[in-house]
Amino acid sequence: MTATTRQALRAELAGNEWLDAALDRVAAEPASIAVLVPAAGRHCGRDELAGLPGWRADDAARLLLLAALPRRGSELATEVTEIYRYGDADEKRAVLLALPYLDVGIDCVELLRDALRTNDTRLVAAALGRYAEHLDDPAWRHGVLKCVFMGVPLNSVHRLAGRADAELARMLGDLATERYAAGRTMPDDATALLRRLRQDAG
Repeated sequence: MTATTRQALRAELAGNEWLDAALDRVAAEPASIAVLVPAAGRHCGRDELAGLPGWRADDAARLLLLAALPRRGSELATEVTEIYRYGDADEKRAVLLALPYLDVGIDCVELLRDALRTNDTRLVAAALGRYAEHLDDPAWRHGVLKCVFMGVPLNSVHRLAGRADAELARMLGDLATERYAAGRTMPDDATALLRRLRQDAG
């Protein structure tokens, strides 16, 4: 977790006595994370953070709690996976958002695959954030296609412009053909992406 991100999140939640105590407790008693992560929404609220677009107060609190765990590498990945597995949708989303800031390497990539199998637009969007760098190309392309299918804005996809390729263009083209044949349209951002990819291909 970068110092800049940690400082920004802490600043947004400055003065929250419950969070201060919870962070100390997690550092001293790691097993307490199982009860503190679910409680974060109740004690920190669920308001959008003005200084960090796309983040809510409970997301930030949960990320800070996970980062406070005295775990690293595969040990931390195992803990994070358990929290995701048993969490509700809000807790799962927070874990997905937190992954790029935790020392878990590639050991949590299966969580992205799980999220992309759901029909929860919040989880699908979160799964294609920064940690999606660890998804292989086929899984990433299918994730992008699922965003289009579900109406998830493509601006939620990390590094879309740099990673989109000819195969994604083919997949988008096939989807567009199917939709137009059924009398349906494509989202504007997907149409713009397809047009750009075709222009780049000459």
